[in-house]
Amino acid sequence: MTVIYDPKTFDPSTSIGRLMTMVKGALMEALDAELEPLDITAAQFVVLVKLATGATASASASTLCKGVSYDPGAMTRMIDRLERKGLVRRVRSPRDRRKVIVELTAGGSAVYPQLIAGAVRVLNRFLRDFSAAEAQQLEAFLRRMLANA
Repeated sequence: MTVIYDPKTFDPSTSIGRLMTMVKGALMEALDAELEPLDITAAQFVVLVKLATGATASASASTLCKGVSYDPGAMTRMIDRLERKGLVRRVRSPRDRRKVIVELTAGGSAVYPQLIAGAVRVLNRFLRDFSAAEAQQLEAFLRRMLANA
């Protein structure tokens, strides 16, 4: 196994972890600004995309929490907000009446292409000095890091 960092010389402020955290924060801030005219936050975008793409089958508040930094209580409040906006609805599971699943409404499905267009604008802005090959290489490096997790 290759050793990249050494505890004696490690600088947390310039490490890959810190840089990735800063990039994620900047991306979310830019996405918030991009989606503001739609009255949708970056965090709400993540939930809507999970629902729209079927990334979370039979989505409940707790299953939507997986992969995002939200606890079930915060997710429930976010779903409440999205429901008030008419973008999602809660329905009883046909298999288990005790379970409530979350699904996109027609309004949520209709706004989805605008969300994707906004995300594409933000990502293209962040990648503006990259070649397509460099962006693909960065994606491959990030996938490899996830596989190593």
